[in-house]
Amino acid sequence: MSQLNPRQREAVRYIDGPLLVLAGAGSGKTSVITQKIAYLVENCGIRANRIAAVTFTNKAAREMRERVGKLLGGGASEGLTVSTFHQLGLKIIRTERRQLGLKNGFSIFDNQDGQALVRDLLVSEHGADGDQAGNIVQRISQWKNDRVLPEQAVAAAQGPAEMLCAQAYLRYQRALRAYNALDFDDLILLPTLLFEEHPDILERWQNQLHYLLVDEYQDTNASQYLLVRQLIGMRGGLTVVGDDDQSIYAWRGARPENLGQLQEDFPGLRVVKLEQNYRSTGRILNAANTLIANNSHLFDKSLWSELGPGEPLRVLQCADEQDEATQVVAEIIDHKLRKGGRYGDYAILYRGNHQSRLLELELQQQQVPYHLSGGTSFFARNEVKDVMAYLRLLLNPDDDNAFLRIANVPRRKLGATTLEALGQFANGVHCSLTAAIGRVDSSQMNEAGLARLREFRNWLDGVRRAVDAGDGIAAVRSMLRDMNYFEWLRSQSSSREVAERRMSNVDFLVDGLQRLMGEDEVGLDEAISRMVLRDLLEQQEEEAAGPESVQLMTLHASKGLEFPHVYIIGMEEKLLPHRSSIDEGNIDEERRLAYVGITRARQSLTMCMARKRRQFGESIDCEPSRFIAELPQDDLRWQGREDDAPEANVKRGQETLAGLKSLLG
Repeated sequence: MSQLNPRQREAVRYIDGPLLVLAGAGSGKTSVITQKIAYLVENCGIRANRIAAVTFTNKAAREMRERVGKLLGGGASEGLTVSTFHQLGLKIIRTERRQLGLKNGFSIFDNQDGQALVRDLLVSEHGADGDQAGNIVQRISQWKNDRVLPEQAVAAAQGPAEMLCAQAYLRYQRALRAYNALDFDDLILLPTLLFEEHPDILERWQNQLHYLLVDEYQDTNASQYLLVRQLIGMRGGLTVVGDDDQSIYAWRGARPENLGQLQEDFPGLRVVKLEQNYRSTGRILNAANTLIANNSHLFDKSLWSELGPGEPLRVLQCADEQDEATQVVAEIIDHKLRKGGRYGDYAILYRGNHQSRLLELELQQQQVPYHLSGGTSFFARNEVKDVMAYLRLLLNPDDDNAFLRIANVPRRKLGATTLEALGQFANGVHCSLTAAIGRVDSSQMNEAGLARLREFRNWLDGVRRAVDAGDGIAAVRSMLRDMNYFEWLRSQSSSREVAERRMSNVDFLVDGLQRLMGEDEVGLDEAISRMVLRDLLEQQEEEAAGPESVQLMTLHASKGLEFPHVYIIGMEEKLLPHRSSIDEGNIDEERRLAYVGITRARQSLTMCMARKRRQFGESIDCEPSRFIAELPQDDLRWQGREDDAPEANVKRGQETLAGLKSLLG
């Protein structure tokens, strides 16, 4: 506690009612949350199993859990819940699954699974174009986040397009129920509906939970806000930590106004502001404060630092996007040479993923190591997920999620109606989908659909026998040939070359399984389990990129991170702020995004722009971002303008030469 500043200590010690901690960027909010959990256990007599802390990412939850464990020590943290919102929702659903009408082992659909289901429904029932599936799934997600049920969506639909979405939502939910499945948004929506309809169940959960702490509260949607309010009830044991200036996820349902709603729902709400920043120098914070002051605010705050004024902020004007990439990479090499740091000290941030391509080529050409955040994990690729689902189903015929993923991969004319009828029968007799194929008859479903289901099951049984007979890898390769998986990839890919790349991923997976089986002398089932574990470890390594790599990521992905030296590229109108946000009049969120980018920097910040940029095959003139004009101009140093002072370039050259001599010496 002695390491906390006065405002942080106030936030930790206040337990007399609901508390909002308005935590600016770099103000030590995680320390407040973890210290408060320890304070509740050690000083307030609340057992750890009566406390829950929720946040938005697995990484944040893991870090919080580790820090609390070190603070409390021993077994004092046993039973403490530190999780994401969705993990908390899943815990409630698993506990109350019978009341929700779910069988044990229910499946959870990811976005790709949901799109595949909607695509099948559009084609088979509406004769509509399956290409709309992605937009419809996004609309369904918005409805669920706003707690709009399918029947309500249909009743409120205006126009044919909205009605198509609403009808698809209705059928989508019916199919999920038949499949004993949920999607990601259901993990929050279902608990809130359950608590509304069953006050006795809600009371039981309220009695279990004596204190709730919520991180990144500005990112909550309507369903998440309601879940928090339900769990707290009248007890008031609540601390939420958030910053309306860092709300950058409106496109996925986040509502920064939830911070203001707290004051209405909890009239006695205490507000504590954390304004001391431990990350950035004074000029960087002055720029951030000045920029964000152009937005309207629920709560006023101003970040300050004891780290000194620091270097001026640089604005680098380039001829075009190629020149931008070349200059940024040259600047990083030069700066590292002069200052003697590590490549991991540098981050390049941008508004859209497409902006990384030229940077990657330039970094490769200059042999500079880099790490691209947000890349697709090997096991997240569709073709790898398909084959893993087949392997899981071979080992466990009762894996309903795996069955649903590959029932129509490749196409077997098993439409959504057939699978829904099978799911309803399986739910009625409490068995898996595979087992239901052997028990259902033509009175419960279409004869042709039943025949295709039995043919599919018999084929899988044959593959399973081949695996059990000895050479599992040979049986897997034979399975892929029998079902013409490459031809399926070819039909789903934009070109033969793309299909061949995707098939090479499948071959890599099977080769990897074979190596594991040979090196460790294990069977196919154990090899598959180890392969999944390897992917989890790779994801953890992804989150903790090495110190010798320049970090490339979107501004959205940079939230929560910090770097000694930050470059923000594409500081132009229609890029930042983005064209769509300008058209929709949503400049405030774009300004918050720029604010997040600026406050990632600890020691130096460089903002780059191009005078011209190629778009749709032609070169267009670019305007500097309005956000540049909103920064404190006395703290900016321009480079690349026609009125550039030549002595500045000479000085930089001399510093580089000195750095080289020092290095060689």
